[in-house]
Amino acid sequence: MENKIRIKWFDALDSTNNELLRHVSDYDNLSVVAAVDQFAGRGQRGNRWLARPGENLTFSLLLRPSDLPVRDVMSVTFLSTLVVRDWLRSKGVAAIVKWPNDIYVGHRKICGMLVENGLEGTSVAWSVIGIGINLNQSFFPGELVNPTSLKRLTGKDYDLKESLEEICRLFEERLPDLADRRDRLHAEYCDGLFQSGLPCRYRDLASGEEFTGTIKGVTREGRLLLDRDGMLLTYAFKEVGYIL
Repeated sequence: MENKIRIKWFDALDSTNNELLRHVSDYDNLSVVAAVDQFAGRGQRGNRWLARPGENLTFSLLLRPSDLPVRDVMSVTFLSTLVVRDWLRSKGVAAIVKWPNDIYVGHRKICGMLVENGLEGTSVAWSVIGIGINLNQSFFPGELVNPTSLKRLTGKDYDLKESLEEICRLFEERLPDLADRRDRLHAEYCDGLFQSGLPCRYRDLASGEEFTGTIKGVTREGRLLLDRDGMLLTYAFKEVGYIL
């Protein structure tokens, strides 16, 4: 697998994930699609990703992994979140991963992701990794509860294309971890998760019940491990929510 990322910029797209999914057979491995204006961005739980045109990074990467078992598909999320976390830290920002695939600084969200996968038998045929990073936006719509941006945190402006190239270089450097160091990826992802080891409030999304729990890690399959009154419980995405 050639580890060389190729970036294609669009002035405007409905969604960078949609662009890759529409033409998934046409784009090569490690193709990146980026948009100055993403006017119908998608997030987790069917949410919209709102980003002011020209002020933020909205892009998607197509990955065709070699021999990645379906049971290890979460390794793609582990890799992607760690890359963005490390890039933000290189800018002097104390970024941290919030399960399953957000990046926070303190209690404010600076990055969200949407990973969509295509399967072939027992292997992952491709992954489309959609990433939105709040880069230069200073003001956010009221419907966003807790956003922040790199500019808000550092007072500096950032070049979109230069920033994306830096992130892509980090992807290239870390791709070998996906092939043969997946244990390392999992351990690094679990180390220092948002609210890890602290008693915090959560909500059971099936019953609506609020409770106090302590994050103890995440399984290789991506289920959250929560200590609740001395019992270690596992939760899948959309089964439990944070109360911030």
